[in-house]
Amino acid sequence: MDGNRRYGKKQNLKEGAGHSAGYSALMSMLRYCYELGVRYVTIYAFSIDNFKRSSEEVQSLMDLLQEKIEGLIKEESIVNSYGVRVYFIGNLQLLSEPVRLAADRAMLATAKNSKAVLLVCIAYTSKNEIVHAVQEACEEKLDEVTEMYSSKDGYGLIRLGENEEGERDYLVKLVDIEKHMYMAVAPDPDIIIRTSGETRLSNFLLWQSAYCYLYSPSVLWPEIGFRHFLWAILNFQQNHFYLDKKRKQL
Repeated sequence: MDGNRRYGKKQNLKEGAGHSAGYSALMSMLRYCYELGVRYVTIYAFSIDNFKRSSEEVQSLMDLLQEKIEGLIKEESIVNSYGVRVYFIGNLQLLSEPVRLAADRAMLATAKNSKAVLLVCIAYTSKNEIVHAVQEACEEKLDEVTEMYSSKDGYGLIRLGENEEGERDYLVKLVDIEKHMYMAVAPDPDIIIRTSGETRLSNFLLWQSAYCYLYSPSVLWPEIGFRHFLWAILNFQQNHFYLDKKRKQL
């Protein structure tokens, strides 16, 4: 039992060092982006699936998140240095109260920044985002139908009409769902960088990445550097015409 305790401590120290190295790599990548004029950057910080880990590990991650979120709004932080507005994207009600309040403070403190945008996906999965958007769109459409078509005919049925394009007004359309997405505050991404050589998106921006360039360097995230970032940009530029053409066909 003592040996397991020692092993557990070593594991925690190792994971803590890994998280710190990962955070440093993130700050470097953000600087590269903002220096080169990339306006929108989205990072996947914490998946809803991560809540399935042990309570001790989840609490440790929550503490780390709170610390890093509070660091974002310090005067000397990268957010203030580059005039970055911060959004936290996801089902924020799943977060612990201290983390949720820290996220609210960061969003409020950066609300007037306008040079760039940082979106932090936290307590997020793309499936959850899509389900949430569909539910919100259906509820909104139901409210509209109830208000607009409250008159009844002789049979006691609600009369539902069509718009000028011949579409049924009560149907939920693509635009209705998209405006309720958590990510509706930003345009769809041009590039997604997935390190470690993985080619799966791990439930990240599935809706928004239909015509997005996926770059999968074999390097682990803490080791990512400027040359990987530059290579992603160059490869995107080579494929931009094709991807843009596909988008316009929608």
